[in-house]
Amino acid sequence: MSSAAPLKITPPPQGAKIAIQNGKLQVPENPIIPFIEGDGTGPDIWRASVRVMDAAVARAYGDRRRIHWMEVFAGEKSNKLFNTWLPDETVAACREYLVSIKGPLTTPVGGGIRSLNVALRQMLDLYVCLRPVRWFKGVPSPVRHPEKVDMVIFRENTEDIYTGIEFEYGTAETQKFLELFRQAFPKAYARIRFPETSGIGIKPVSKEGSERLIRAALAYAISHRRRSLTLVHKGNIQKFTEGAFRNWGYQLAEREFAGATYTWEQWERTKAAKGEQQANAEMDAARKAGRVIVKDAIADITLQQVLTRPDEFDVIATTNLNGDYLSDALAAQVGGIGIAPGGNINYLTGHGVFEATHGTAPKYANLDKVNPGSVILSGEMMLRYMGWLEAADAIIAAMDRTIGQKLVTYDFARLMEGAQKVSTSAFADALIRNL
Repeated sequence: MSSAAPLKITPPPQGAKIAIQNGKLQVPENPIIPFIEGDGTGPDIWRASVRVMDAAVARAYGDRRRIHWMEVFAGEKSNKLFNTWLPDETVAACREYLVSIKGPLTTPVGGGIRSLNVALRQMLDLYVCLRPVRWFKGVPSPVRHPEKVDMVIFRENTEDIYTGIEFEYGTAETQKFLELFRQAFPKAYARIRFPETSGIGIKPVSKEGSERLIRAALAYAISHRRRSLTLVHKGNIQKFTEGAFRNWGYQLAEREFAGATYTWEQWERTKAAKGEQQANAEMDAARKAGRVIVKDAIADITLQQVLTRPDEFDVIATTNLNGDYLSDALAAQVGGIGIAPGGNINYLTGHGVFEATHGTAPKYANLDKVNPGSVILSGEMMLRYMGWLEAADAIIAAMDRTIGQKLVTYDFARLMEGAQKVSTSAFADALIRNL
C-alpha cells in the first residue's frame, strides 16, 4: 500500500463557529458544520441530503442564512486516504465546531476500534442517543395503526455493555479475572453455570450517567409539552443496574422537576395512605394541569406494548442496550431504519453528531438507488437542534407531501400500491419541489 497523504482539514473561509454560552447554543447565520459522507451508499445519500438541507434553509431564510459545509473523514474513505479509520483531526473538528452530521460508517473487521459510531460517542461524551419515531402518511408499515406511533427515545449512550469490557473465553485474562472473582466473591462466582467455558462481560450503569440522561429526557418532555415519560428497564432481574436506573429516575423527577411532573411512585404512596380512588384523582388532576406523568415499564413488556398499544408511550428514557433494541423495533413500525433519524448529543457541552441509523449497504453503492430519508431527517433534527425551526418544519412538510404523492425510492415502492419508483437523487428533487 502506498503511503497515506497527510490529513489537513481546512475550514471554509466564509463561515463561523457555533458556540455555547450559559448552556445555550449560539448559532451564527453562517455556521460551519463538519460532515462525514459515509461509506457504501453514503456518498449517494449525502449528495441528495445536502441539497435538501440547503434548499430548506434557503426556502426558510433566503440569503440571510447559509450552512458552510466542511468535510471531515472517517471509515473506509479515511482509511484509504490517510491509513486511519478515525483520524484525531476528525474528532477534534467535531469537538471544536460542536454540531456535525454523518452518513453510515463501516465497522472495521479485526482488531482496533470495535465501532466507529460508538468511538465517536464515547470520545465526545455524547450521552444522549435521541431517536424520534413517527409515521409519514403512506409509508408501508407491518402494523395496523402506524399513525399511533409518535415517540421520542432517549437512549443512554456511553455506559452499559457498550463500554466493551469483556473477557474472551479461553484467554489468560479471562482465567485471571475468574480466579480473582472466585476469591473475592465466591457466592457470586458459584452462580456462573460453566465458568471454564464462559466469556465474561461487565455492565456498568452509574447514577451520574443515568441521571444526566433522564434529566435531558424530562427537560425535553416538559418543554415540548409531551404527555408522559416512561423509564424502560429490566430491573426485575438486573436490580442494581437497570433497577437502579428506574429508581434514580423517579427520585430525580421528584427532586428537580416536582412542579412539572407526577410519578407513579407518588401514586403508590398516595394509594397506600389514602386509597386507590384518591391516588387516581391526584394523577388525573396532575394530567389535566399539564404535568408530565413519569412511569416505568419492563423492557420485554415494552417491546410488546409498543406494538399493541403504542399511543400509551410518548417520551422514553432507557439504558443503552434496551434503547438499541427498542429504537430499531419502533423504526420497523414506521417504515424501517432506512427512514429513521438519530442524533447523539451532550446537552451540557452542546456537542451533537447527527447520523444515519442504517448500515452502509455496499452492494447498492453508486447506484443512486437507496432511500436518503435517514440522513435527511437527521438533518432536520440537526436544524431543529440549532434552533432553525422553520427550515426543519419545511423538511417535515416536504417529506409528508412527497410520500403522500407516492414518489418514493425502491424500498417503499415495492410495498406501496400505485407508487412511482424514483432514484435517490430524484427523491431529493421531489422533496425540494415540495418544500
